[in-house]
Amino acid sequence: MKRIILFTIVLFSCFIMKAHDDQTLMDDADPTRIDLWSTGQQPNSRLQGDALPTDSISRQRIWRCGVPRIYAYLPVKEERSKTAVILIPGGGYIKQAYEVSGVTMAKWLNSIGITAFVLLHRLPNQTELIDPWKAPLQDAQRAIRYVRAHAEEYGIDPNCIGVMGTSAGAHFSACVSTITEDWSAVGDEYDDVPFLPNFAILVSPNINEQENETAGNRMDLCGVSKDDPTWAKLFAIDKSVSSNNPPTLMIHAADDPAVPVLNSVKMFKALKEAGVDKCSLHIFPFGKHSIALRNQPGSTALWPDIAEKWMHEVGVF
Repeated sequence: MKRIILFTIVLFSCFIMKAHDDQTLMDDADPTRIDLWSTGQQPNSRLQGDALPTDSISRQRIWRCGVPRIYAYLPVKEERSKTAVILIPGGGYIKQAYEVSGVTMAKWLNSIGITAFVLLHRLPNQTELIDPWKAPLQDAQRAIRYVRAHAEEYGIDPNCIGVMGTSAGAHFSACVSTITEDWSAVGDEYDDVPFLPNFAILVSPNINEQENETAGNRMDLCGVSKDDPTWAKLFAIDKSVSSNNPPTLMIHAADDPAVPVLNSVKMFKALKEAGVDKCSLHIFPFGKHSIALRNQPGSTALWPDIAEKWMHEVGVF
């Protein structure tokens, strides 16, 4: 009887130790959270510190972001390349689908040796914002500055930092690649760090909704009325492209009912006319507005391989 009791105790102890080890491994695999702004420093906000709104999260979407932040996903050290990508999840400007177009994408990038950062930015419909249209880009500029400033720490090349987004996230990625005005300076050590990315990958990008007659999203883009000249000047982004833009890859489906494929065509045309080299445009016959990593129809399933090879081709990976 004593032997049975002793055996049970040992077995239970082993189970507890195994569970603890598993939990430790899980914790080690968790991404690192990095808040982008110090307490009391968040620009373009009527609120600071403890008064900032809390996150609103439902069904793997964030509908309100109280503290803008990035999550660092690191590949194994032995396979780590010099490249980093900041992911900007889409969500129609009112939410961010951080799982399907953030975390999942980050894990794919890790699998090919790329360090990934998922950006959760403030959304234009947040009532504490002074200029709602500025907030997502301020957070994106700050994220690029942070990653570039800490490039050595992450083992990446500061000249091989890209942005990647889907849908509205692709539009913000195009904006942060195009707008050269500094919206994220707050008087700290990051102000002198360049904020333009070295390359961009745009999946189903909403480039110029003002000209999208069949676009599914009809809300005021970035919190600015479409009749406001600020909107037309800044956020019809194909009109603002210059030679400062980085090499850009565009992925789109010809049957996209929400964001017409001509958005990518217009962006590609603008980049070529501005003399931006190494750009590429891939239009697939099917995929609608749901191009992702899995369950893609026909040739659309090739897009991750195309993106990987394009990064090699342009010398950032």
